Amino acid sequence: MHGSVQGLIEREKLLHPGMPILVGVSGGPDSLALMDILDRLGYQLVIAHLNHGLRSEAEVEAREVHRMAQARSIPIALDKIDVGEYAEKHSLSIEEAARTVRYQFLFQQAKRYQAQAVAVGHTADDQVETVIMHLLRGSGLAGLRGMQFRTLPNNWSYEIPLVRPLLAFWRDEVLAYCQQQQLKPQFDRTNLDVTYFRNRLRHEMIPYLEKYNPAIKEIFWRMSLVLGGDHQVLEGVVEDVWRDCIVTQGDGFVTLDPSALKDQFVGVQRGIFRKAISILRPGLRNIDFNSIERAVDFLDCPTQTRQIDLIAGLYLFIENGRLILADWQADLPCEEWPQIYVGEDIPLEVPGKFKLGNGWFIRTEMVSDLDEARKQAIKNIDSFKAWISMDHTQMFLKLRSRKPGDRFQPLGMEGHSVKLSEYMINQKIPRRVRERWPLIVSGNDIVWIPGIALSHQFRLAESTRQAAFIKLHKKANIPRR
Repeated sequence: MHGSVQGLIEREKLLHPGMPILVGVSGGPDSLALMDILDRLGYQLVIAHLNHGLRSEAEVEAREVHRMAQARSIPIALDKIDVGEYAEKHSLSIEEAARTVRYQFLFQQAKRYQAQAVAVGHTADDQVETVIMHLLRGSGLAGLRGMQFRTLPNNWSYEIPLVRPLLAFWRDEVLAYCQQQQLKPQFDRTNLDVTYFRNRLRHEMIPYLEKYNPAIKEIFWRMSLVLGGDHQVLEGVVEDVWRDCIVTQGDGFVTLDPSALKDQFVGVQRGIFRKAISILRPGLRNIDFNSIERAVDFLDCPTQTRQIDLIAGLYLFIENGRLILADWQADLPCEEWPQIYVGEDIPLEVPGKFKLGNGWFIRTEMVSDLDEARKQAIKNIDSFKAWISMDHTQMFLKLRSRKPGDRFQPLGMEGHSVKLSEYMINQKIPRRVRERWPLIVSGNDIVWIPGIALSHQFRLAESTRQAAFIKLHKKANIPRR
């Protein structure tokens, strides 16, 4: 079996000599066989054993693993955690809590010992059970392919891979190896407890399915290999498309180009959303189908609020022509929005140019041809340009951010005013940029909300005698209109 395991290690590029490997050893046959094989193959090992505090015999097992490590002169890391208490504190099942604390411990020790990988003793039987579990819960390719020989990144590390050198070997082969090498594994009686989901599959469902097809385990195993290959193809496509769809990625958010994403097949769209969620929630094990479908539906037909709660404290929204997946607590950037970071009531000369924050500029100039300006203003649909009457401004404009009590008379509302705060909400201006959004004012009146709307009060009328042209833009030097 040594040669077969070494062949798999080389084929799958799981391990290399020269750096330590942290092996999770419970004392059971699978982990004991893995430790023995890697030791005989000459790898440098560190043994890690965690006592879950669930069984009285666990103390004896910990001592036995410690004795065995000493006999082989292998460094060992031991710890004990009350899994029952952890499960209650974090509202987890005992199975999930045991898995969580075990892997947290293994990767902590791997980092401590500067291990090249964490190796665990999952077998082909474990793979079959995992695939059936995912099938019963409802899963796509990612779940039905089961566990991988090598996983990086994983839920616990971006640098240290999780490897499974025994994943292609059946439990009967492992037991025969233990007997051949005179290893004395400990048998965990909880593995017989069918109140645990995996144990019910192992002792009840799989034997029942074998009545229909004695080779059912081999069939599921082959299926996992085939679907694993299919998933690799899909992942490659998603990775290529990701480069076309990603706009920015920061602390707690991912910004996507919705137009590029809409051009893709639905299956690829699902893969993109899964990847984005995994980036922001790397420890999230099960990204359910319904959450992904809501994201796909939102891409195709956004809600009226242009925002939805998605999964695990993440929300999806559209802003400035971008699709953003973000943590509710994320400090989202304002770089794409015009912002004013200077004091209040800054004089705005005409003609002149003023630099806002984030690379935005406001340029002003007097209008010489009023008739042409009226024609331009009437057909203008660009909210980044405005022709304003200067008859009531005494040629004096100011720049400032909003103040409590501000009201605005939007163009077309025949002089009726609205609260500026409510108007900004209705115009879908993001909350985080409203406070510092630049306003052009005359006295206490808002003349223009750059990039949004002109005041009805300052529109060009037939009676207008003086006018100015104002433009909001991203570059310092642009052609004149």
